[in-house]
Amino acid sequence: MILFPNAKINIGLFVTSKRPDNYHNIETVFLPVKKLSDVLEVINSPTSQDIFTTSGINISGDLNNNLVLLALKKMREIASIPPLQIHLHEIIPSGAGLGGGSSDAAFMFRLLNEQFNVGLSTEELETLAKEIGADCPVFIQNKTVFAKGVGNEFNEISLPLKEHWLQIVIPTIHITTANAYKNIIPTLPKVSLQQKIKSPIESWKDIIINDFEADVFKKHSELNHIKNNFYENGAIFSSLSGSGSSIYGIFKDEPNIVWNANYIVHTEKIY
Repeated sequence: MILFPNAKINIGLFVTSKRPDNYHNIETVFLPVKKLSDVLEVINSPTSQDIFTTSGINISGDLNNNLVLLALKKMREIASIPPLQIHLHEIIPSGAGLGGGSSDAAFMFRLLNEQFNVGLSTEELETLAKEIGADCPVFIQNKTVFAKGVGNEFNEISLPLKEHWLQIVIPTIHITTANAYKNIIPTLPKVSLQQKIKSPIESWKDIIINDFEADVFKKHSELNHIKNNFYENGAIFSSLSGSGSSIYGIFKDEPNIVWNANYIVHTEKIY
């Protein structure tokens, strides 16, 4: 079976408080980016062992700790799953705030649940996914949602973005979540993002922010330059995504911007 775990962007991200478990409560909107995706193939292993291979963007670190394998391990705690041959073709860069690893894990949960008739409900899959990562559960249903808590409590919402264009620029900068949170001072907003997102899109740039931008832009002025370039070229709204290094712009018409050849640039129409 082959699946295509897609990316996401965050529209607004407020870090509202620090929790006793040292995680942070947030408010954000997750918007799936359906045409920017990895490729995940899973078949029965020809041997008595799991086989895990990768291609595409180089995956750093120990492959045994890859979130796809962690999802498989979690599923095996509740279901009998035979040895598998797994191939992950990595297209979504890590450290870019696009949720690539979390998406890979969530799609693995979904694949295993279907392929081996595990019978878990959506809610049960989301509970398992939460054990992998805070934003992992959102990829189970893979819908546009307003999220709070650590990013795992969400309500489906509708945004007036149909027929708009999305462009994402990903520079060669890797930002870890741990480093991004180091200089964050949690603040409860006077007006919830859930209310602000209901305002006309044209007003978002004045009222919706990503709390990570101030510190990240101070350390990486290149990212601020990308955001300004989006606005200079007609973006209605532009922002850092998540705590990573990607910057996106939302446009009424398809953008035509010349970017640094070293950047990864993805453009798609929002449906």
